[in-house]
Amino acid sequence: MAIAPCAFPLSRGAERARADRAARVHCPFPLARAPVTMDASEFRRRGKEMVDYVANYLEGIESRLVYPDVEPGYLRPLLPSSAPEEPETFEDIIGDIERIIMPGVTHWHSPYFFAYFPTASSYPAMLADMLCGAIGCIGFSWAASPACTELETVMLDWLGKMLRLPDAFLAGDASLGGGVIQGSASEATLVALLAARTKVTRRLQAAFPELTQAAIMEKLVAYSSDQAHSSVERAGLIGGVKLKPIPSDSNFSMRAAALQEALQRDKAAGLIPFFVVATLGTTNCCSFDNLLEVGPICNEEDMWLHIDAAYAGSAFICPEFRHLLDGVEFADSFNFNPHKWLLVNFDCSAMWVKQRKDLIGAFKLDPVYLKHGHQDSGLITDYRHWQIPLGRRFRSLKMWFVFRMYGVKGLQAYIRKHVQLAHEFESLVRQDPRFEICMDVTLGLVCFRLKGSNQLNETLLKRINSARKIHLVPCHLRDKFVLRFAICSREVESAHVQRAWQHIRELADEVLSLDRA
Repeated sequence: MAIAPCAFPLSRGAERARADRAARVHCPFPLARAPVTMDASEFRRRGKEMVDYVANYLEGIESRLVYPDVEPGYLRPLLPSSAPEEPETFEDIIGDIERIIMPGVTHWHSPYFFAYFPTASSYPAMLADMLCGAIGCIGFSWAASPACTELETVMLDWLGKMLRLPDAFLAGDASLGGGVIQGSASEATLVALLAARTKVTRRLQAAFPELTQAAIMEKLVAYSSDQAHSSVERAGLIGGVKLKPIPSDSNFSMRAAALQEALQRDKAAGLIPFFVVATLGTTNCCSFDNLLEVGPICNEEDMWLHIDAAYAGSAFICPEFRHLLDGVEFADSFNFNPHKWLLVNFDCSAMWVKQRKDLIGAFKLDPVYLKHGHQDSGLITDYRHWQIPLGRRFRSLKMWFVFRMYGVKGLQAYIRKHVQLAHEFESLVRQDPRFEICMDVTLGLVCFRLKGSNQLNETLLKRINSARKIHLVPCHLRDKFVLRFAICSREVESAHVQRAWQHIRELADEVLSLDRA
């Protein structure tokens, strides 16, 4: 006999007794009760302790070596060879964080971390992540969690308006477009490429029914600047299409003439150009492809234009940097990472499309167990049709918390502070005649090097990272080995930049002395 649902909350004891009765009714053998290692009361206590630990970690992060002093394989000898048979205490686990985990952590939020690009962090976003974990929904459809879907739609509209995106990218009542949170810019590029591939294949098969999908696939070709991120090339590999690099100009920018030349050559060879990735704020040197030149060509040639602005996109909320996005109106899709520079913790990669049917048409499958009564209402979207994975976390909570607690003006001030610090570092470098600046400083990245050989600069970088006081990574600009200095930490101040530069100069003295010897 089934136990009727209860119309009011049961006490813990009543809930347990009811579960026991249900087990006796339905189960022919005794059920073992799993051990309870943490109840709500202990969770409250331990949760407060963890918040204190996190706050202390972040407040004291400046005193830690930014780059870990460990060798590959350091961790395995510190752990048992198999999982424990019996529960262990929370105190033991916490104690092992400092003994086992922290020695192997690269501290991305240290004010002496100047590598790669920023990874965003803020207390409001951390609190939202905690709530996201507690709610624990898997928001693949509106029915799976209406708030998860609808808040994401609204937050992408909020952010789109902050960027002053064309209305076609927003999810208004009459719009055909909209925004979605992907896991990374790499995912967004792949999603755009797959959607473009599906779109052109269906178009060609409708016009030429005799063409097979395989025949079309082998002729498809995509393009990006030779400065584009490696994830663009990887998208081509996964998507099974040729991806060709377009030579960039003296400012490391993709221009119309070079793209046109490649298109003419490939069309003459019988290939089918269908997809272009334009990068705004390249990883190497924060260069910008010329959208106002490339965009019209893509529209004329009926090629999908995807914009990857993973790092730089956050800056476009500032009016003085918005011109760097001019030409976005030519794009079919646009993406950047709030989890890089907009104080929203990883992962949160914002992507917009002009025609959401292009994504849905590429990825939509509707097994009966995922259908619900509102999916054809036209009022909502099921984001499982907009992405590679089925499931998704309630990531828009982070955006909601951060946007409300900082406000647009607070976020703009944060971007401007980082740009100011980058220009401060640039000024310090220019004052030392032994060094050179290798690229105009537009946002928060400075590309610099010692005047001299690549070997000299490789030695300098090795010494910098071996000292573990600051952390940098390099790039190649044409034939030059270049050091990148990116303003990253939420807590970085002028004093940190000044100390970092003094440290670099001291190590440069040593390297140049050895070189002369």
